[in-house]
Amino acid sequence: MSRYLTAEIPGTGGLFKETDEDFRVTEIPAYLPCGEGEHLYLEIEKRGITTPEAIKRISRALGVQEREIGYAGMKDSKGITRQTLSLPRVRPEVALGLELPGITPLNAVFHKNKLRLGHLRGNRFRILVRGVTQGAAEYAGETLRILEQRGVPNFFGAQRYGVQGNSHLIGAALLRRDFRGAVNALMGDPAGITDARWREGVEAYHRGEYEEAVRLLPGFCRTEREVAQRLAQRPDFFEGALRAVNPRLQKLYLSALQSWLFDKLLEERLPTFDTVEEGDLAYRHDNGACFLITDAAAEAPRAARQEISPSGPLFGCKTTPPAGIVREREERTLAEEGLSPEQFDLPGGLRMEGERRPFRILLEGTEMSQEGSDLVLSFTLPKGAYATVVLGEIIKCY
Repeated sequence: MSRYLTAEIPGTGGLFKETDEDFRVTEIPAYLPCGEGEHLYLEIEKRGITTPEAIKRISRALGVQEREIGYAGMKDSKGITRQTLSLPRVRPEVALGLELPGITPLNAVFHKNKLRLGHLRGNRFRILVRGVTQGAAEYAGETLRILEQRGVPNFFGAQRYGVQGNSHLIGAALLRRDFRGAVNALMGDPAGITDARWREGVEAYHRGEYEEAVRLLPGFCRTEREVAQRLAQRPDFFEGALRAVNPRLQKLYLSALQSWLFDKLLEERLPTFDTVEEGDLAYRHDNGACFLITDAAAEAPRAARQEISPSGPLFGCKTTPPAGIVREREERTLAEEGLSPEQFDLPGGLRMEGERRPFRILLEGTEMSQEGSDLVLSFTLPKGAYATVVLGEIIKCY
């Protein structure tokens, strides 16, 4: 990512996530369990595994179906994460007695309702950046002061677009009903693939040698292999080949498109992302509600106090539009991709209604120290925000 709010401040350089211990995340719950009810809120510490994998292991160990296990936030595999899961009809002593690879039970208290995605206030991060440059503490301190004063640009960033950075391209082609284009984007550009067999398999696909592509593509390219297999049976039937793609994965591609369009609008708005203008749908940080700005001068003090921020769209068929020039900007961005809101009204559970997302997030509880050539950073972000955006501003790494 080359777009930085603090572009004038040198980066610290360095690497993070070199080991699990370098990246620690602790969920901040939206509420605490009350002590009674049929759902056991189990706090766990997981290491080196994703949230879905942790749920799968606990499900098997306790004989509870995966879909009955609730969670508030999705966490990556790299790092050490403390988060809470809800388990129906499980005794505390049984849950606390679990001995599973990568999972340590910490605490168990009953509550009345299942934990749902989004039932958290935010996340607390402690990150070790290894091998920083000389003067790193000064640079990081200057960057953090600006981010505290103005807020953090609420980019999704590169991690949202998949290993090849092409997830949003697949989503856009799906919306346009360009099935061949969607499969081409799914397979990706062989020039950007370092794994030899993977690259050779994609090259075979682009030559139209579908059976050879199936033979060459590695096992971890499961979706690509299944799509190529269908094309080997019925060449040029790209719509049918796409049926091999799990609907959840298709929705992920559509979500990546929403994220990419949001990031595009935010990049354009970056110089004034912390001020409101007429026509904005302003986001209230205290409750997440949005309201139309009709008098920017009157609302400017609230934006300066970080009570409100301009918002951008996660486009969908029911996204609330802003007004005036702000609306024109959003409509132009969507039209440039050959898309309209109506195209997000897809069948089969793929319908994307859309929502508003703040262009900035508030950085809280920042702490920083230097240990030799390493930098230790701690901060709190609201739910849905990415620590990698803060790290990008500090390190200037992408």
